[in-house]
Amino acid sequence: MTLILDMFEHRSTRLSLVEICNHSGLPRSTAHRILEQLVKLHWLEHTPSGYCLGRRSLGLGGYDGQHGEIREAAADYLHDLQLRTGMVVHLAALEGADEIYLDKLGGPFARTLESRVGFRSLAHHTTGGRAMLAWLPPEEVESLLARRLANPATARGWDLAGLYRELNRIRQNRGLSFDRGEWTNIMVGRMLPSVATAIRGPQGPVAAICLCGETNFATMERLAPLVADAATRTARVLFPEAARRHGVPGQRGTLARPIASSPRSA
Repeated sequence: MTLILDMFEHRSTRLSLVEICNHSGLPRSTAHRILEQLVKLHWLEHTPSGYCLGRRSLGLGGYDGQHGEIREAAADYLHDLQLRTGMVVHLAALEGADEIYLDKLGGPFARTLESRVGFRSLAHHTTGGRAMLAWLPPEEVESLLARRLANPATARGWDLAGLYRELNRIRQNRGLSFDRGEWTNIMVGRMLPSVATAIRGPQGPVAAICLCGETNFATMERLAPLVADAATRTARVLFPEAARRHGVPGQRGTLARPIASSPRSA
């Protein structure tokens, strides 16, 4: 087991059964038997592209360790995004059917919002939550949310069919999830448009970046490419092997596209 686990040097490492046998020197039948046990115990995961680290391995040292890696990878881009827009920037991850906030940036206006690091929301209620749900298999979405959508208190106007339509719309819109402010109006009594997109790895979404503020919806649509750019750059840092396979270098730096006018022109 140690021979096999030692081969996974990075969270994005993918190895086939043949590669594992060649590197470990184990007979194919032995390697396969051990791999099946590691998968069953969630130390590894078996995907169409090969074996990779499972949630138990990624959680060594505490689940926040994984979150800490995401926060570190996104830090530069969240900072740039907040400076360029003057709005509130959230970094969030999925934890079951919840969205949990990993980071929050903004000026004095940010303090007027209820969200904070560690704050949880129902994933289907939020822009960032839906941005991540859009890239999960439909059966996983149903498994996570069926009970909540069946309860009017937690469904809040959503049903499974309506949610599927929204998630399909997000995928068709290059992963961009928009909200005109209906949910923030419920939360804080103000309509605050928002846009979010998922940070995606080889196995699916790992987090989402969300931008919200006191502006109009048209401005938020114009700023959406900056949010997408921040998520793409963060993914390159988190998954350098995947970036190299696609010929895209993982790099840090400022966001590339300028903003034509102030976002506070609502």
